Amino acid sequence: MCEASAYLIQDGKEELILENVDELHKEGEMIKIINLFGDQRVLKAHIKMISFVDNKIVLEKGR
Repeated sequence: MCEASAYLIQDGKEELILENVDELHKEGEMIKIINLFGDQRVLKAHIKMISFVDNKIVLEKGR
């Protein structure tokens, strides 16, 4: 399986916000991430980086 971990940049550091992410949806200015277990987070953010090799999603708060 290739689920990713999602991080949000806070105070210049990456903070883990959700593990086992298998869906990411862009809804206007919002990003909705959902993991294997149905847990969800909705954030006003944009995608800074996705690494498929490291299974990592990095988000930055929206302006």
